[in-house]
Amino acid sequence: MPVRETARFLDELSKILLFIAEDNLDAALRFQDDLELKLQTLPLFPYRCRQSHKSDDPQVRDLIFRGYVIPYRINQEKERIEVLGIFSENRWGP
Repeated sequence: MPVRETARFLDELSKILLFIAEDNLDAALRFQDDLELKLQTLPLFPYRCRQSHKSDDPQVRDLIFRGYVIPYRINQEKERIEVLGIFSENRWGP
């Protein structure tokens, strides 16, 4: 099951990486590499992460990575995992 990154995810990730790189380019590159490795493990156990609090759909899950929430959808019909976005846990509501 391949992992597909949406345009929204890529846009939000780009902004996060630019913010990190302002202080430390190496840290931004490590963040990107480590996140990519983490995303590539999703097909092994796609349901290991909690169901998203922002969706009633049990196929939408939240991967937590270094203080960020990364919602993703397990799309059984298309046989893929769709990474929907990335945002700071600090923005997480009740």
